Amino acid sequence: MKYGARNNLKATVKSIQTGDIMSMVKFEVTLPADMASVLTTESLQDLDLKVGDQVQLVVKAIHVLAVKD
Repeated sequence: MKYGARNNLKATVKSIQTGDIMSMVKFEVTLPADMASVLTTESLQDLDLKVGDQVQLVVKAIHVLAVKD
């Protein structure tokens, strides 16, 4: 299956809550993966990021795609 998402994490389904119209599936991430972020140069300078710095990644997305082979 092809999809456009570039940042991928391996995960296991942890729980499923099923509703009439929407369902919530929770995942446990089982394999760390590289992630990328595009930000303004001004933000990069404000954060004073350097190679090797430890940071916390906060993922803000409207979609998390579950893909099952």
